[in-house]
Amino acid sequence: MAQQHELREKGLRLTPQRELVLNAVRELGHATPEDVAAKIHETHPGINLSTVYRNLETLENVGLVQHTHLGHGGATYHAAEELTHLHLVCENCGSVGDAPIDAAANFVNTLSDDYGFKTDVTHFAIYGTCAECVAKK
Repeated sequence: MAQQHELREKGLRLTPQRELVLNAVRELGHATPEDVAAKIHETHPGINLSTVYRNLETLENVGLVQHTHLGHGGATYHAAEELTHLHLVCENCGSVGDAPIDAAANFVNTLSDDYGFKTDVTHFAIYGTCAECVAKK
């Protein structure tokens, strides 16, 4: 019922496809459309990839999901309520970690103050080496 209310607040009907896509995104955390489709296919094999793409776009347009670019491939989606973090991608093992958005405050402020450039650090990944891979070296 909470999702129905949530979608209605955004001016959308709660269709079974929207509910499945939103639930899959929330459950998976960071997921490609293909990951979302695979998750949905576990219980609803009749939902095709184009339906997933259309619903991701709709849910993003109303602010319930957001996409991020975590690599050279396509976009990765996550629930909009998770917008308060940075995406940290390990170049060695490929893990995706999170850091609080405030960790980039000095960087964002410097770009704004010195160059007049406003940036959205939630939209891209920061590449490096995770703590586990550093410890192994």
